[in-house]
Amino acid sequence: MACSGAVRREPLAVTLLALLLSAGCTAAEGEPTPTPVEQRATSAPPSPKPRPQPYTISFAGDVHFEGVLRARLDRDPRTALGPIAAVLRKSDLTALNLETAITTAGTPAPGKQYTFRAPASAFTALKAAGVDVVTMANNHGMDYMESGLADTLAAIKKSRFPVVGVGKNDTEAYRPFRATVKGNRVSIIGATQVLDSEFIQSWTAGPGKAGLASAKDETRLIRAVRQARKNSDTVIVFLHWGAELVKCPTPVQRGLADKLIRAGADVIVGGHAHVLLGGGYSGQAYVHYGLGNFAFYNWGPETGATGVLTLRINGRKVLSDQWTPARINGGVPIPLTGDAKRQALGNYRALRGCTGLSATRSAANSAADG
Repeated sequence: MACSGAVRREPLAVTLLALLLSAGCTAAEGEPTPTPVEQRATSAPPSPKPRPQPYTISFAGDVHFEGVLRARLDRDPRTALGPIAAVLRKSDLTALNLETAITTAGTPAPGKQYTFRAPASAFTALKAAGVDVVTMANNHGMDYMESGLADTLAAIKKSRFPVVGVGKNDTEAYRPFRATVKGNRVSIIGATQVLDSEFIQSWTAGPGKAGLASAKDETRLIRAVRQARKNSDTVIVFLHWGAELVKCPTPVQRGLADKLIRAGADVIVGGHAHVLLGGGYSGQAYVHYGLGNFAFYNWGPETGATGVLTLRINGRKVLSDQWTPARINGGVPIPLTGDAKRQALGNYRALRGCTGLSATRSAANSAADG
């Protein structure tokens, strides 16, 4: 019914109806005005955003599916990582280093002593074990060169499994994985500081060039961290770094960690050494220099020591850290119990001694955080 300023005599019921209808009209004919109920709804303040709650994130070391692990993968991808999956599934997020090309074809990188590759069922195995995201920025991610990389990118796209540190160009390779966990906006960036000198140029992603995110280009990596800092509550960098079989961080590792913290990283973790290194706090940030092998065909007395690092985080605050020790047997990590667990925990804590890191957050930063 159109609104009108003219008044006509009508029966009382009709008049009342007309008055009710005219209450919904504006002075401009045909333009309804909000009813009092509508006015209250539109003027009500928006609901407050829920406050972020602490969440847990677990990290594990180097994984490939060569040797005995390939047989496990081929037999049943859903159980390929064995009993450690129960630990990985407990956290709100889990990340690890996938140290292999995802391809069944291609030509191995010339001159490399060790080259790793695995079928796309590797992603099925990781997902079934509770892994949410992996970094492939490492010195084996392009073991089967450009054709293997093309297969890897195709497998990632088809599986829709989250992978960082590799891409069809540098924008994609340095792009973080993003997730909102209990109200926290989490970003995880992957990059490698370890590349054979003859492959640095050909393996590094660039504008219009597929490859890996390289931490050797510190400027590019720092830019990625600063960009993530703008719209993230927690910024995490997962690196491939260090020196093989060396239990203490190198000066290069320490220097890069300091730069990334200044750029806005809250957590820096990584691996490559094939042995465990220590972890702890650098001021407010948390750094772990070496997560060791995880699912790997090599498991000697030291290379077989492994575990899962679990951090409890709220925004930029790393509230606590926990190490779940394990030992590789038959290629897969087996969680330790009893005396073996207690001894492994003691050995793990001792690794912090040469890192320059602290067991607790900086008292100054803790007080500033309120």
